[in-house]
Amino acid sequence: MILCSARIPLVGRTLIDEEKLLDHLDFIRVSLPEAFQESVNIIKQKEEILLEAEEYGQRIVNAAQAKRAQILDESDIIYQAEQEAVQLRRQVKQECEEMMQETLAEIDRQRRTCQQELEQMKHQAFTEATAIEKGADQYADGVLENIEHQLQDMMRIIRNGRQQLHPEPQKPGNFHGTGKK
Repeated sequence: MILCSARIPLVGRTLIDEEKLLDHLDFIRVSLPEAFQESVNIIKQKEEILLEAEEYGQRIVNAAQAKRAQILDESDIIYQAEQEAVQLRRQVKQECEEMMQETLAEIDRQRRTCQQELEQMKHQAFTEATAIEKGADQYADGVLENIEHQLQDMMRIIRNGRQQLHPEPQKPGNFHGTGKK
């Protein structure tokens, strides 16, 4: 209204319709409490929005902290599982080494036992072979002795038969017919 009103030259003043100005001022006075109320309501809404945003932000922070704690717990669980796996691996390796040592010791004991049994069997076989050889020698000696007796008997028979075929005069001291030609 001031900008649109007529200006008085050289004085730097503006002519304003007094009634219009008063009407506008009444309108402003009547409208002003509503505007103030609206601004109070807007300020209240702003504070409520800020409180809600702060509560929402706090919920996000709490959720992030809970997630962080969960991740840390999971990290601890993973770390513990890894530690248990390392310990279990060590234990299994140690048990395998112990079992291998026991197995090697058992194999060595079995080998020594087998060697002892083999030595005993060799000694027993040698003893038996010696006894068999001795028995075979005795048997062969007995058979040869028997054959010798039989041959001596046969020789006597042959000599006697020849003597009968060629009688010789008997020499003194040769009474059994064992004389030579």
